[in-house]
Amino acid sequence: MKRLMRALALLTFLLTACQPAANQTSGLPRVLAAESFLADIAQNVAGDRLTVETLVPLGADPHEYQPTPKDAAKIAESQVLIVNGIGYEWWLQKTLDTVGGERMVVVTSAGLTASPATAGQHPEGDPHMWLDLARVVRYVENIRDDLSQADPAGKDVYTNNAGTYLARLKDLDQWIKTEVARIPPERRLLITNHESLGYFAQAYGFTIVGAVIPSVTSDASPSAQQMANLIQTIKSSGASTIFLDVGANPDLALQIATETGAKVVADLYLETLSTPNGPAPTYLDMLKYDVTQIVNALE
Repeated sequence: MKRLMRALALLTFLLTACQPAANQTSGLPRVLAAESFLADIAQNVAGDRLTVETLVPLGADPHEYQPTPKDAAKIAESQVLIVNGIGYEWWLQKTLDTVGGERMVVVTSAGLTASPATAGQHPEGDPHMWLDLARVVRYVENIRDDLSQADPAGKDVYTNNAGTYLARLKDLDQWIKTEVARIPPERRLLITNHESLGYFAQAYGFTIVGAVIPSVTSDASPSAQQMANLIQTIKSSGASTIFLDVGANPDLALQIATETGAKVVADLYLETLSTPNGPAPTYLDMLKYDVTQIVNALE
């Protein structure tokens, strides 16, 4: 019997030793990011210390998203919630009020000044700051600082990882400038599905000719007069291409293309990452892919 007990004790020890130590994750905050591109940026700062989950599924339009009961459970279990801000996650507050609890909310755009929304339908301003790498530097800094506050023991990890990622952002910024230089300045004309590329255009020397949906959100609808005005603007400007987000309804863009002779590029990843085997599985890949599509279309 004693031999049996010793054998059972040894077996219990061996099985316990093979399991991950409980304190490896004990006490670390559960982190949730609203959008996939924010989750990827935050994961680069968090490194192996934390796992950053995503709320809005890949391919879904964050402008029109409605949280599910499963989403509410994710939010309720989170200790850190990462959002873009500037009214982008307008649909989130009701769920936050419903689930209650306390959590740190990291507003990645905090400290940045938003450009006014030209259509006046979004009083907070244009939220699409992540398409300008100079502004994403502040995103990374805000994530670094707030994760360090939520998990002080991981401060050095977050600081080192943020420094490495900021260097990659700088390299990508230079690559984008080099690619854009291939397009003659007079051809750097952008027509978009909705007003999403304003910061990108400002950063890299493009001109926004117009948008199919004259709003910084995709859940508005253009009037017949707005459509007619855009068709006339495209004809007079000589703009050659209408750029759409993946998943956007192309019907209006195709109608405008028929009227103007413009072509339609309908596969930009502006507000979501792709699946892992797609062309934009990370935030850096997303920017590289979009720039390549834009340059190839306008060159």
